[in-house]
Amino acid sequence: MASTKIKGARISGIASAVPQKVRTLDDDAKIFDKNEVMKISKSTGVKNRHIAFDNMCTSDLCFAASEKLLADIDWVRDSIDGLIFVTQTPDYILPATSCTMHSRLNLSKKCVAFDVNLGCSGYIYGLWLAAQMISSGSLNRVLLMAGDTSSKRISKLDRATYLLFGDAGTVTAIEKSTNSDSFNFVLGTDGTGWNNLIVPAGGFRIPRNESTSMPIERESKNIRSEEDLFMDGAEIFTFTLLEVAPMIKNLLLDSEWSIDMVDFFVMHQANKFIIEHLSKKMKIPLTKVPTSLENYGNTSSASIPITMTNNLSDKLSQDKLHIVLAGFGVGYSWGAAAITCGPVVMPDIVIVPQDLNSN
Repeated sequence: MASTKIKGARISGIASAVPQKVRTLDDDAKIFDKNEVMKISKSTGVKNRHIAFDNMCTSDLCFAASEKLLADIDWVRDSIDGLIFVTQTPDYILPATSCTMHSRLNLSKKCVAFDVNLGCSGYIYGLWLAAQMISSGSLNRVLLMAGDTSSKRISKLDRATYLLFGDAGTVTAIEKSTNSDSFNFVLGTDGTGWNNLIVPAGGFRIPRNESTSMPIERESKNIRSEEDLFMDGAEIFTFTLLEVAPMIKNLLLDSEWSIDMVDFFVMHQANKFIIEHLSKKMKIPLTKVPTSLENYGNTSSASIPITMTNNLSDKLSQDKLHIVLAGFGVGYSWGAAAITCGPVVMPDIVIVPQDLNSN
């Protein structure tokens, strides 16, 4: 695993946004057997998910979060010289969504902007990139946007994915700092698992055609097309057990932190069973492991910042905390960060209506 210590940057604000549209267990019971829905919910911890409207993209959610944060943090837009957009559900094949966001936010021409195509680990990689760019002296203020509208890539008849994923967009403000605090990162990849969490068709390897869009009954009577998300839950769980605990242990060792020194461990919201299993394996008290699954589901690259917004805003807006962030999944890709964070500007979660013009 790659380890990096970065000084000279800090998180100044975090904001999250979700669609107004909510899907509940009662809604799911109209499609699947109610007992099965309840059983899956008990294992995953998911009861409600916010689902994007047909006319809503990930960028719309990140835009709403950004407008709220920029109003509250009081940054002059011309002072922003970096924009990183982490998503696997971009607006277009090209151009990069970061460029369209640069226009919508009316940022200056001196601002660099680029996309990162990562999911579950994406927030950590984005944080690492932003901190590196600031620490090198190249930039002063970076907006890190992370989010996905995974529901647009999921079959409504595939219980393995449809009952788990929700949609969200987030933005994190990172800026140059003269304090002695540092970001410690541990990052890794095992590309041999690339086909265990995948949308098989729709790219250039397997372009869309009539057959790829046709829904077919698959394993366990799940129905999906080749253009829908496929997840091998057993393989993802095995990967998680093999890599995540050692990643966090290495991070703590590099940071010279003990579990007792850490205020909170914010993990990617894969599902309740995985999070509780990892916590038990590493002997981390569950009181230190916040979850947002119940009301938001697995929101992919947005899951870590939305959990911080939902669960830690009161503490982070007032105090300085030692926090471990851990992302892992699709790719296989993983990353963790040990950060000293706070006080941070953290507005309430923005609810985005169907009429985007009302924002």
